[in-house]
Amino acid sequence: MKMIFLGPPGAGKGTQAVRVCERLGIPQISTGDILRRAIKEQTPTGLAAKSYIDKGQLVPDSVVIDIVRERLVQSDCANGYLLDGFPRTVPQAQALATFADIDVVIDIEVSDEALTKRLSGRRVCLACGGTYHVATLNGATTCAKCGAELIQRDDDKAETVLNRLSVYHAQTAPLIDFYTEKGLLKAVDGAKPMDECFNAILNALGV
Repeated sequence: MKMIFLGPPGAGKGTQAVRVCERLGIPQISTGDILRRAIKEQTPTGLAAKSYIDKGQLVPDSVVIDIVRERLVQSDCANGYLLDGFPRTVPQAQALATFADIDVVIDIEVSDEALTKRLSGRRVCLACGGTYHVATLNGATTCAKCGAELIQRDDDKAETVLNRLSVYHAQTAPLIDFYTEKGLLKAVDGAKPMDECFNAILNALGV
């Protein structure tokens, strides 16, 4: 099964993607991971991407698309894969359609209000990476695992979250219409508890 996961930042895409891939025995393909891998292996497209990154520039669509194309022909993708973080725009989706036959697109839906509450309440431990939410901390300000101080990351602050969501709606949300028109989109409620959301995804996939 070849699938794409869509959803705004904080919707739980990454967590659910790992669980789905474990259940189905398929690779999770994130553009960030394959970019880093291509650069490390010094493939021609990896070197092209590095030339932009070294200048502090965004890697252009043409290079990202080439790297995804290279990744999808590798042997572990023969029985399917899950694309996480690609495509991000309609032009990327149109390019993807020229070399990949996607079976289903899962859209994990969560309201902006719920996402802002979820993300702005997140606290992380810089020492061990533990993640918490103010709703369950009961006023605690230190990590239960290692005792280090918990902080709010800059990109979890409410104003930054709202900006990230506006970028998502402008750039990525049009993909929802694109894949709906193709009859590939299935929406699940990402505001539900994690296990309920996972079961809803499995139902949408028919597995």
